[in-house]
Amino acid sequence: MKNLLLFIAIIGLSNINAQNFDAFKFYNKKAKEISSKKLIEELADYDVVFIGEHHDNSINHWLEKRITEALFEKKNGQIILGAEMFARDNQQSLNSYLAGEINAKNLKDSVRLWKNYETDYRPLVDFAKDKKLNFIATNVPRKYASQTSKQGIKSLEQLPESEKKLLAKLPIEVALETPGYKEMKSLMGDHVDEMKLMNFISAQAIKDATMAESIFNNLQSAKTFIHYNGDYHSKQYGGIYWYLKKKDPNLKIAVISVFESEKPELSLPEKDFIPTEFNLVISSDMTKTY
Repeated sequence: MKNLLLFIAIIGLSNINAQNFDAFKFYNKKAKEISSKKLIEELADYDVVFIGEHHDNSINHWLEKRITEALFEKKNGQIILGAEMFARDNQQSLNSYLAGEINAKNLKDSVRLWKNYETDYRPLVDFAKDKKLNFIATNVPRKYASQTSKQGIKSLEQLPESEKKLLAKLPIEVALETPGYKEMKSLMGDHVDEMKLMNFISAQAIKDATMAESIFNNLQSAKTFIHYNGDYHSKQYGGIYWYLKKKDPNLKIAVISVFESEKPELSLPEKDFIPTEFNLVISSDMTKTY
């Protein structure tokens, strides 16, 4: 009889686990699960918040909007928004849209919008517009990253001063052993020509350095700067984080890293895991936006 009851209990627990519809969970740096309310309470104390994302993950984008709305309320509107998805040369058009001087079609015609802009980023831009918030186009125009990849970072020195304003101040340090770049180097292996490898990583670095400088130049006292970027640009405290800390080591910066899990309990990775201040785990079968 006892064995029968035990069997029924196990089957019952299995069914409960199978019916777990959790879409995401947040963990702190100590790998302890935290509530969304606790997350917002803690994020409000930071100068800069990096929200890492998987560009095609629908719940990731939904959470970006919810976190932004919650921090707006928590800090009485004292936030600034910025994103990898807009380059510096988009700023004037973006400002005109935020001010109501041009409409959505005008913005689309004048700015290189990502293919998932309407579903994933327009809600953030329109939130900034409705609440009269600054939205900073932080990234470097793609053509300069492409130039770096093909010709090397020193080729940027030949640009006219008017174009140099669209990227981080030169020269830009490229530290191959920083998180992210070290991983890129490892993934490409020994079969890649050393110069091509350096140029490839430098193209990533020019993006990270420019985004960091854009954030730094637009910081305001008592306001939290929320930055939306691909997880790779801030994971393990590399990328944008590394360049921003170089500018001001005293800045209080939070990184939300993102992971996908096939496990119903949405647990953190068991290996190759370096936690940041906050860690978002999303179900791996979450709907993709493209």
